[in-house]
Amino acid sequence: MFAEEMYYTEKGQGEPLILLHGNGEDSSIFDKFGDKFAEKYRVIAIDTRGHGKSPMGEEPFSIYQFAEDLNEFMEMKGIEKANILGFSDGGNIAMIFASRHPEKVIKLIANGANTKPSGMKNGIHLAMWLMYFVYSVLGIFSEKYRMKKLLFSLMLFEPKLTSEELESITVPTLVLVGTDDLIKEKESRYIAKTIPDAELCFVLGGHMIIKENLKDYSYAVEKFLIK
Repeated sequence: MFAEEMYYTEKGQGEPLILLHGNGEDSSIFDKFGDKFAEKYRVIAIDTRGHGKSPMGEEPFSIYQFAEDLNEFMEMKGIEKANILGFSDGGNIAMIFASRHPEKVIKLIANGANTKPSGMKNGIHLAMWLMYFVYSVLGIFSEKYRMKKLLFSLMLFEPKLTSEELESITVPTLVLVGTDDLIKEKESRYIAKTIPDAELCFVLGGHMIIKENLKDYSYAVEKFLIK
């Protein structure tokens, strides 16, 4: 059972709040945020497959698999329902999970998420393709760069969320993005418009608003959760 090998941190008591980090990161990105929310919630921050201290496992390295890993993790921990906050690729995982398992989600927060690779701003998308090709060449000689290529492949080929999948997310949802995010504004507005009754909130900052503007970021999350 892969979930038994996943690394996670847990603090606080109360309603579960599961945190999912972005591509190439680990759960430590939520350290300061988690400390604050552990005063009211049971905060669980997970290292997704092949990130941080979680192993690669044998299943496909895909955010769709990561969503199923989350389902397995919740079953292992006996968590019937949880609030789920995902940042960047973590937001994509969270949306996939909520579309497949809405009965297991209390509230969903998709931060800096996208439905398709072209949802990123054009310059960012092009730069990622260039780096992918560089890592493809360097990966011939180095395991380190083979892993970087694999990580970039997640952003360049996934997700592929359809409007039908977004419409199937029936839980209260907050689409949270930076005012200068690397996600196109029209993409964020599309997600918020397509998920039934979703809210859209812009927080001053870029893609990394959880680090750049933790105060306003935390306020937006807290305001949504206590509704």
